[in-house]
Amino acid sequence: MLRVISIAIFWMCLSSTAYSQGNQSPKSSIGATVYQQYCMSCHQADGGGVPRMTPSLISTSYVTGDKKRLITILLQGLNEPIVVNDEEYYNPMASFSFLTDQQIAAVLSYIRTNFGNKSTAVSAQEVLQLRKQLSSKK
Repeated sequence: MLRVISIAIFWMCLSSTAYSQGNQSPKSSIGATVYQQYCMSCHQADGGGVPRMTPSLISTSYVTGDKKRLITILLQGLNEPIVVNDEEYYNPMASFSFLTDQQIAAVLSYIRTNFGNKSTAVSAQEVLQLRKQLSSKK
């Protein structure tokens, strides 16, 4: 029962935040909320990351390029070194597969359209399809 109440309160907070953000759409506001809750501590408020530790989200092919690669990183995490803008990073990223398809789509759309990025949004349907593909390979 407590879990159900906690989930309900979480969704009410997301919803109220989404609709109190003025000119932002509810989806981008939810994306900003999810970013603040789960991503900002490593990737920083400005998306700049931490040198040699956590990659920047600003104008990188990981963010602005292939949506499937980006969705996969959130669903499966990343536990190998990567090179972003000629700098190597190795700070394992946990899986965020516990987030809903809508939350993942919202946060990835937020990242792809903020921090100076001008890429297309990610849909919940794209996340769902890839989640199904990845789970069928296990």
